[in-house]
Amino acid sequence: MNVHEPERRLVTLADVARAAGVGESTVSRVLRNQGSFSKRTQDRVAEAVARLGYVPNRLAGMLAGSGSTAGAKLVGIIIPSLTNIVFPDLLRGATAALDRDGFQSVIGVSDYDPEREEALIGALLSWRPAGLIVTGLEHRAGSVARLRASGIRIVEMIDTDGTGLDIVVGFSNRAVGCDSARHLIARGYRRIGYVGHDITLDLRAAKRLTGFRETLAEAGHPLAETEIAPGPSSAAAGRAALGRLLAARPDLDAVYFSNDDMALGGYFHCLADGIAVPERLALFGFNALDIAAAMPQPLTTIRTPRLEIGAVAAERLTAGGPAETVDLGYELIPGATA
Repeated sequence: MNVHEPERRLVTLADVARAAGVGESTVSRVLRNQGSFSKRTQDRVAEAVARLGYVPNRLAGMLAGSGSTAGAKLVGIIIPSLTNIVFPDLLRGATAALDRDGFQSVIGVSDYDPEREEALIGALLSWRPAGLIVTGLEHRAGSVARLRASGIRIVEMIDTDGTGLDIVVGFSNRAVGCDSARHLIARGYRRIGYVGHDITLDLRAAKRLTGFRETLAEAGHPLAETEIAPGPSSAAAGRAALGRLLAARPDLDAVYFSNDDMALGGYFHCLADGIAVPERLALFGFNALDIAAAMPQPLTTIRTPRLEIGAVAAERLTAGGPAETVDLGYELIPGATA
């Protein structure tokens, strides 16, 4: 900053009062549109606000007024990640529906950390929102206690394998795993491996793996080998993990991935090592990302209705209906890699 420039500071209510030539209490009444003031005073305050760029402190107003309903049009949304496109898609669907109904969303990101999710739940509930949308059905005991005691509508989204607290919107991840295994078995694959990211944090990926493993075993073809990459999913993690998996079991004829990010990395590994897909090795993903469909060989995967899940979650939350589970299903995309 140029040393001759005045230091920037936050414009206060007192600044507006001085500029308008009135008291701070008068400015407060005008901004809240409460109490008595003349049209001339209102115009002077409005002109000062516009000229100074003043933004009212709504939180201070909430704290100052006991019994305030300022949070009545807020909805909190907690997702585990912003780097995985699945969750921004959920947000797009939810926020668009909330906007249409006149609600504002406040978003928190837990980074797949249950303790952080609990802290976010507490922080968002302190605003006394109209409702809260969270991801998944598994939460810490403290989170469950706070949600149950909140007295507001709760929506848990993107999973239906379990018992919800109130409204549940999503699909069965376990069924996704079962159908993925059936697809590979029906096409003649028998030596099948798995590549995934940290399933101790991503419990929905763990449920898909459970369904996949059980279905293979029931068909008499147990899962041959697994490779779990530490941390979140990514194309780089998928590429490295497939390399390790094939080093341990070079005879595999198909690999199931925890999601399309990991599968895309696996495809890159095959390109780099000259492994023919699907003739030598079949690849199966999950999520039907746009980039997976744009691959030279479109990925075999599962399409999930992410935008619709977000929208329905928001709509059911604001509609005031009964507790329910809404299963929106999914679609298997045959692709060209399996």
